[in-house]
Amino acid sequence: MGKKGKDKKKGKGAEKTAAKTDKKISNKMKKELQKLGEEDIETILTQIEKEEKKRLEVAESVVSAPSRRLNFTFIPHPDKEQLILYGGEFYNGQKTFVYNDLFFYNIPTGTWTVVRAPAGPPPRCSHQMVATSANKGQLWLFGGEFVSPSQAQFYHYRDLWVYHMAKKQWEKIQAPNGPSARSGHRMVYVKKNLIVFGGFHDNLRDYKYFNDVYSFNTETYKWTKLEPSGTPPAARSACCMVALNDGKVLIYGGYSKEKIKKDVDKGHVYTDAFVLTPDKNDPTETKWKWVQTKLGGVHFSPRCSMPITSTPNNTIAYCYGGVFDVEEDEENLAGIFYNDFYSLDLEKLVWRGVTMTGKKEAKTAKKSNPEDVEMEEIEKTVETTTISDDGVFKVTVGPSQPASTNKNIDTSASAVKIFQPSPRINSGLAIKHGTLYLYGGMFEDGDKQITFSDFYSVDLKKLEEWKVLIADDTSTQEWLGSDNESGEDSGEDEEDESEEMEESDDAEMDVDS
Repeated sequence: MGKKGKDKKKGKGAEKTAAKTDKKISNKMKKELQKLGEEDIETILTQIEKEEKKRLEVAESVVSAPSRRLNFTFIPHPDKEQLILYGGEFYNGQKTFVYNDLFFYNIPTGTWTVVRAPAGPPPRCSHQMVATSANKGQLWLFGGEFVSPSQAQFYHYRDLWVYHMAKKQWEKIQAPNGPSARSGHRMVYVKKNLIVFGGFHDNLRDYKYFNDVYSFNTETYKWTKLEPSGTPPAARSACCMVALNDGKVLIYGGYSKEKIKKDVDKGHVYTDAFVLTPDKNDPTETKWKWVQTKLGGVHFSPRCSMPITSTPNNTIAYCYGGVFDVEEDEENLAGIFYNDFYSLDLEKLVWRGVTMTGKKEAKTAKKSNPEDVEMEEIEKTVETTTISDDGVFKVTVGPSQPASTNKNIDTSASAVKIFQPSPRINSGLAIKHGTLYLYGGMFEDGDKQITFSDFYSVDLKKLEEWKVLIADDTSTQEWLGSDNESGEDSGEDEEDESEEMEESDDAEMDVDS
């Protein structure tokens, strides 16, 4: 009988082994969660959902500013003099906090308002959000992830939401055939369609990166999986993605990792670029093709987690910061963080370094002619680009900051002291009426993770200096971590090793975002 049962289904032993392994991992996880005093992630999210449903009315309040965070979304209001910030996360060395708060920053008054509407999305980070003017203003939100307080559990979303700004009401969209659960993806709005690309999914045992493309029509409320012709980008997350003014979409850079051997991963930072091009003669709007392209202009070091934002007419985009992980050995990484400021001409596909000229003192009491001021800017910089953002104005851009040997750049003591926001990743960038705004982000100082709550602006017409809207004293940040994150009980080496692996994975997830 034993032999008959054995021959009945080939491979049954392997299935039993896999089931035992899953059960063993599940039991181990339950013990670890009991030790941490934490519910399983499904229970946590169910409790959060119940709390959200208890809110029956819209609550608005003026606040000082959002708390420290990274991996949030930060976009301009499509119609009002406002900026919009949603979600994000903060880690204090022992505990992770994930948010679902919705902030509106009033530019003329410099005030923040938080809006809590009933039955909204659960907390998340590494999601994507875009704003449109349709139906008196809409915010479209897709995907992202939730991290449990102990960082022992992760949950990736595949839900799609729309926030109706006029009604101050959330609506969960029930539409089949959408992208799988993911975070670290990118999403842009093109001709009434949401275009979603890439991202990753990680369950702490295995991970997967994506290079698929989906389109969601905001009028018909239907998802379509696009199958572009041509050679696609390699699967990745944390890339730069912007819409071009001719209906095309540009993809640059990104990050992925692969398993080299058990418990050892190797990360890859991309520097390639692709243009996703629609077929102009296709009325169904489902025929696209991938075209690999080269970006010209200045060359800068590879990096990821570099945010990008473009002007309303999609003629120029701006990037700030980023990180490049250097492998010290198979198990340890050291990140090089940047505070470089670059622009990308979206018509010529050319990179330029952006430098501040410094605030200029008037030589005479006579009012300057605007044309004379523009000519003076041209003479003092290497190259100029004309862009339009609710009007036509000159933007002076030159080589990147390190290229200080250029004769046209002022290297005097006053120029050297021009303020620049500190190095960081995953900050928020948004442009409104010719002004670029930068909020928050994160920097690593050894084992310490410094999360920012600072806020800056720069006038893209003049590029004289960064204006500090909210200063950030990082010495006041709560940090409960230690130099040695591993356990002290030598009798729990196996559990300690597992926890160290999870912490290492989480450190890389900021790069993935």
